[in-house]
Amino acid sequence: MTRPISRFAVPDLAALPDDIRTRIEDVAEKAGFVPNIFLALAHRPDEFRAFFAYHDAIMERPGNLTQAEREMIIVATSAANECQYCVVAHGAILRIRAKDPLIADQVATNYRKADITPRQRAMLDYALKVSARAQEVDEADHEALRAHGFTEDDIWDIGAITAFFGLSNRIVNTASIRANDQFFAMGR
Repeated sequence: MTRPISRFAVPDLAALPDDIRTRIEDVAEKAGFVPNIFLALAHRPDEFRAFFAYHDAIMERPGNLTQAEREMIIVATSAANECQYCVVAHGAILRIRAKDPLIADQVATNYRKADITPRQRAMLDYALKVSARAQEVDEADHEALRAHGFTEDDIWDIGAITAFFGLSNRIVNTASIRANDQFFAMGR
């Protein structure tokens, strides 16, 4: 049974602007399939471009957070936001980047019990506070992160990733975007 990718219209790949089609084709070549988020967001080209420009800016910038730690933030906050697509898709990426088939499920269900370092737990404590109660973030929260060796840039990155994926989680849930079946088995 084929289920829809999104409750909104999904454009035909051939009908998309060249830059968007090329980006989707590049992702498909690398992943072996087209992640549904790309197709679902492509129906609004300007928003697609803005979304992925900011995504790339925060996820691909150099810094002290590892790629696996960035994915941990996404998985933990997406679980709190009940975003199945992001937990499944970024859980797959986390398993691959951490080279650990168990970590994503641990982080998604209860990061406090996951096999992570105290530094990573402090990072996720902060991310979850930003996700649910950003108005309560204060200097004590930043001091706790600095005690684990996080710099001001790292703290900004944790907050920016959390905030961006809060937006992403809400778009995905509003559009009922389905996670590709391929994500479920990746990195296991």
